[in-house]
Amino acid sequence: MRNINNQSYIKIKSKLGVWIKNHKAIIRLGLITLSLMLILLLIPDRIRVYFWQGLIKQKILAIMLICFSALSISLIVSAGQRLDSWFFLLLNIRGHRPPWLDKLMVGFTNLGHAFATLGFALLLLLTGKQIFAYKLILGSLTLWLLVELLKLIVYRSRPFVRLTQTRIVGGKAIGRSFPSGHTSQVFFTAVIFIQGFHMPLFAALGLYAIAFLVGITRIYVGAHYPRDIMAGAILGSAWGIFWGLVDHFFSISLI
Repeated sequence: MRNINNQSYIKIKSKLGVWIKNHKAIIRLGLITLSLMLILLLIPDRIRVYFWQGLIKQKILAIMLICFSALSISLIVSAGQRLDSWFFLLLNIRGHRPPWLDKLMVGFTNLGHAFATLGFALLLLLTGKQIFAYKLILGSLTLWLLVELLKLIVYRSRPFVRLTQTRIVGGKAIGRSFPSGHTSQVFFTAVIFIQGFHMPLFAALGLYAIAFLVGITRIYVGAHYPRDIMAGAILGSAWGIFWGLVDHFFSISLI
């Protein structure tokens, strides 16, 4: 009886493992959605109302921004794969690549991870900037969810699937390729900080330069095509502008 039970357990475990492996994207979507719902439950009522009313007031503009982003991305997708692959290989394998540069690129690329943005948000919470911090958290999670949905729809393979000469630095990226989540997150964060703190031109250019470099690192480490980066930059910037407009509306209404 024990052997039969053990065999059944092994079969169930094996089937579960296969299911998880084949549905990683759906699992990630579920986890992100649950995280977003949890954050919405934990946010103080006044801040939740703040964002909700802002979204309602800006719904027409929000639809325009989303449509513009979708249109821009669709135009980029229509470009040729050959040029995309050529430029990818130019930045990924050509030239001298010392070990110190690989380590620097891997470290720098993590600035575009959603967890890095959430880390910045926690620091802001500790300094008393509640509304800005929650805006950063909600914006980051909703953007992450949108990126994962787009990846499921477009379903573009990573460069190393098609291009066997791809040089992978720091481990293979999981999931699909279009658009770049790291790039969208870092551009979103840059726009939010520039708008939220009314940064001068030189500081804004500095943040955009960092965001651009993070996008380049995604090609360097072998995770994304150039068009993935371009789409991520457009989507992240549009999402940051949208959340900035919500904040701007309430800054005026509360005066």
